[in-house]
Amino acid sequence: MSRDNVLVLASGNPGKNREFGQLFESLGRRVRPQSEFGVADVEETGLTFVENALLKARAASRASGMPALADDSGLEVDALAGQPGIYSARYAGEPKSDARNNAKLLEALAGFSGSARSARYWCALVYLRHADDPVPLIVQRSWEGQILEQPRGEGGFGYDPLFWLPSLGRSVAELDAEEKNRLSHRGRALDAMLAALREATPH
Repeated sequence: MSRDNVLVLASGNPGKNREFGQLFESLGRRVRPQSEFGVADVEETGLTFVENALLKARAASRASGMPALADDSGLEVDALAGQPGIYSARYAGEPKSDARNNAKLLEALAGFSGSARSARYWCALVYLRHADDPVPLIVQRSWEGQILEQPRGEGGFGYDPLFWLPSLGRSVAELDAEEKNRLSHRGRALDAMLAALREATPH
């Protein structure tokens, strides 16, 4: 496999690998999951989404010897001083459980209503040319909304059934996959990263 156009995705999520792979085809890049190179998940010890994305990307690049892409994302709730933040996936402890995370969030927001339940999804996306890249490409994008008082919708994952989009009058879990990918924090971060890479790629 030529190393000239391979990009390692620091994730074991097959959905992400497929989505990122389709998007990066336009740059002539082939996205491969870190599992193909025997890269294990790294411990996320950073205090920000960017720090954790950098940790994941550096580990994947160092182990594979190739450029790497990593994202870290989560939910920030204003009334909870930014929680669950970087702990979004394990907010209710281990093992990870969307249902328990959502239940804990609803409990924490009891007594808050309307605009006091404001929140946003964040995605930090990092691209490294090599493991010791001193100038990684970093983009961050958010998605504004509010936390519902009870779940709505069957789609998505994580906090999507509780994440209300006032401008659409729907929860994220009520969007179809194409609409979610177009509007979401991760979708817009990917668009920004692709634009940055096109600008950085010699023509």
